[in-house]
Amino acid sequence: MQFRLTYQEISDLIERKAGRRLPIMYGGPHTVRISYDVNVLFKTASVGLDLTVDEIDQAGNIFLSYNGGAGIDYMVKMALNQAKNQQGGDMIELLSDNRIMLQLSKNAQAGSLFSHITLKDICFDEQFAIIEFEPKL
Repeated sequence: MQFRLTYQEISDLIERKAGRRLPIMYGGPHTVRISYDVNVLFKTASVGLDLTVDEIDQAGNIFLSYNGGAGIDYMVKMALNQAKNQQGGDMIELLSDNRIMLQLSKNAQAGSLFSHITLKDICFDEQFAIIEFEPKL
């Protein structure tokens, strides 16, 4: 089974929850491109990174990787440290080598959902983020 979200729907959700608009675009079968505006010395610069879904384990943990140099790595670490203090921040774990683990089972609603479904894949096409899952019998 599949659940599809447009990139606009994802951007709108992020803006509602985090108060920040993040444009999201297709980057490959398992990759999205995310851009972020940063104010640097009286001007705004757009910084982008590719976020790739590397693996989903049996517990529903999602392993992501991101690209970028030291500047991107620093910004991601700062953003994740800020997220730790927000609701749901305990679900995010920064791993080595530009990797992040999302432990969705730590969220009560997601944990309840995973007792009924198995998350199989998260992939992307030109229009949609596609979440593939199977019901547990």
